[in-house]
Amino acid sequence: MNDSVTPRDFARHRRLRRTSALRSLIREFEVSASDLVIPLFVQEDLNGKEEIAAMPGVYHYGLDELRREVDELVQLGVPGTILFGIPADKDDLSSSAYRADGVVQQAIRQIKADHPDFLVMTDVCLCQYNPSGHCGVVRDGVIVNDESLRYIAETALSHAAAGADVVAPSDMMDGRVAAIRATLDENGFQDVALLSYAVKYASAFYGPFREAAHSAPAFGDRRTYQMDPANAREALREAASDVAEGADMLMVKPALSYLDVTYRVRQSVNVPIATYNVSAEYSMVKAAARNGWVDERSMVMEMMTSFKRAGADFIITYHAKDVARWQAEMGR
Repeated sequence: MNDSVTPRDFARHRRLRRTSALRSLIREFEVSASDLVIPLFVQEDLNGKEEIAAMPGVYHYGLDELRREVDELVQLGVPGTILFGIPADKDDLSSSAYRADGVVQQAIRQIKADHPDFLVMTDVCLCQYNPSGHCGVVRDGVIVNDESLRYIAETALSHAAAGADVVAPSDMMDGRVAAIRATLDENGFQDVALLSYAVKYASAFYGPFREAAHSAPAFGDRRTYQMDPANAREALREAASDVAEGADMLMVKPALSYLDVTYRVRQSVNVPIATYNVSAEYSMVKAAARNGWVDERSMVMEMMTSFKRAGADFIITYHAKDVARWQAEMGR
């Protein structure tokens, strides 16, 4: 060291990193199991569960096995789920999405009967329920916007009637938040909250999910309704529109490659913000960990912390059970 440099010539930032207790004391952001929501895939006419090949440790659940899974989540302290349905039958109007006895509707009633305080969110979309795999009604090869709103709103209403706490439209049709809010309010479900997938990008990170939800598009892609990954200002317009239409909470999806977008949205609105740690983000970590290339626990917790640091109030993640177990082991 230059003899002319004295301790007062520079800041000693390391003083506050010297011990674990000091680091913990001044930590700015922390993740707990109570910040997490776990996606669950419930499949009609399935008994037991089947692992999804592209997502190790994630399963399709029959209603019987779903009950056991939710029991375990409650014991671990995971506060809630977002449900995705896989129907036995599909048709052009996605009628299985809004049937009173649809698989998601049955799952909601079952969960609420067993655990009334467990938070049940539901994904509201048409893609799993029609042969095209698109998120709206298809007419002459075009995904039509306004006609789709009726069926999307009917789906949300059927979930609310079954007992859902939160409905979460993911379709990215213009006006769907207003349509759902009006339909819920007109039918006496003013207290059901609406979490909008307000900022949902046309991302390559959804690949494993399409296997999980049996929802790959039969033609084309979803770029005419999901957002261009290059755009950030557009996210603020989408967020503002959905708040104006009545959304109680907003989501940014995906999470990991869009931390800057989460931060921008957090600065622009005053409603709670979620981020969705999507399927490929999960599967990449699992694959690398299985090969011994990364420390899975450290990597996952670093990712979760980054989502909170960017401004997310809660995180939708397939890692939720692992995080809850790790924290239980630490006595937190």
